[in-house]
Amino acid sequence: MGQSFLQLDADLIISTVETLSRRIRERFPKAGLGKVCDQLLAVSRQAQVRAAGIARPIWSVRLGAVAFVLGIAAMFAVTYVKLNPRDSQISTAEFVQVLEAGFNATVLIGAALIFFFTLDTRIKRRRCLEAIHELRSIAHIIDMHQLTKDPERLLSPGSDTASSPKRTMTGFELNRYLDYCSEMLALVGKIAALYVQDFADADAVAAVNDLEDLTASLARKVWQKIMVLNEIPLDRSGAPPKYSDTTMYIPASEIPGSPGPTPPSGATTGPPPATTLGAALRAKESS
Repeated sequence: MGQSFLQLDADLIISTVETLSRRIRERFPKAGLGKVCDQLLAVSRQAQVRAAGIARPIWSVRLGAVAFVLGIAAMFAVTYVKLNPRDSQISTAEFVQVLEAGFNATVLIGAALIFFFTLDTRIKRRRCLEAIHELRSIAHIIDMHQLTKDPERLLSPGSDTASSPKRTMTGFELNRYLDYCSEMLALVGKIAALYVQDFADADAVAAVNDLEDLTASLARKVWQKIMVLNEIPLDRSGAPPKYSDTTMYIPASEIPGSPGPTPPSGATTGPPPATTLGAALRAKESS
């Protein structure tokens, strides 16, 4: 039988995480992001087992609930036989007392039945929420790894301070790193969806939806950086070209609404310097 496209396949998700982990290791062998992906791989394997366990009924709890119901029924039967109301005359006051006691017992027994019959779902819900909380922590850790990866530094690499993070990536490497982060965030949401695929509990589904909203929001920040990075002209080595304010300028025709600077004698046209490039892009967007 062919593969079903109506359900997530845990094996394929695990395989995708494995491939991503290898890609990160091969591209950035010393990066901490690879360790995070290894942890995500371990969590995805646990999710396959946990999700299968959550989908199965907890027979010990269900048998306990059935035993409780049978015990209550047996107790009522024994009480009825011992009282033998057919051989005794019950006054109105006694009938009211029996009715009140029976009502109280019915309320308590009903509450106990609800407790036992929902215990199975509540145990599964707790396990599911604990696993989703674990995935939420991983999503925030992934976001921390991309926090200092700023593509703007490729355009204006000014001087660093003593506390500045080390930036050794080329534009191409930074693009790949950010793309790996976005893929990991997407996989976090897919792993979370495994838990509610066969467990349609409202609270669990809401928690998964919240996690997917979180990962989508974090991935949106990553893709904003990638879009900025794609606007930077890079040479074959993945580094931005070196610009000189004295030898290169933007032709006036490239900046709508601006007469443009007059080229110095002997100057050649070419890509603008970093600050002028940003102004040119903003001028084009506003035109």
